[in-house]
Amino acid sequence: QVQLVESGGGLVQGGGSLRLSCAASGSIFSINAMGWYRQAPGKQRELVAAVTSGGTTNYADSVKGRFTISRDNAKNTVYLQMNSLKPEDTAVYYCNAAVRSRASFPLRTYWGQGTQVTVSS
Repeated sequence: QVQLVESGGGLVQGGGSLRLSCAASGSIFSINAMGWYRQAPGKQRELVAAVTSGGTTNYADSVKGRFTISRDNAKNTVYLQMNSLKPEDTAVYYCNAAVRSRASFPLRTYWGQGTQVTVSS
């Protein structure tokens, strides 16, 4: 089994910054893509940003230029630096990782428990 544990959420004023972290642990042979999704009340979960094992990144248009995703492969950890936060960024943020538990096993997607980010106006 694999566990993803997120941290770093909280309440911040508009224009402020937060840094989210997500550490993967358990039965891990390799991790392919890692990413962050968010879900606001009454809305569908959406991709915020993702990063491959090689460092290629992808961002939602709404966060480009404000958020930066990075990862530490040695620590199996992914980060999301969020700057210039807006009230519309308020949501529960979920970490996601595509993990191979053994060399011969297929990739399996795991999710964290979510961390609340609230941005006040």
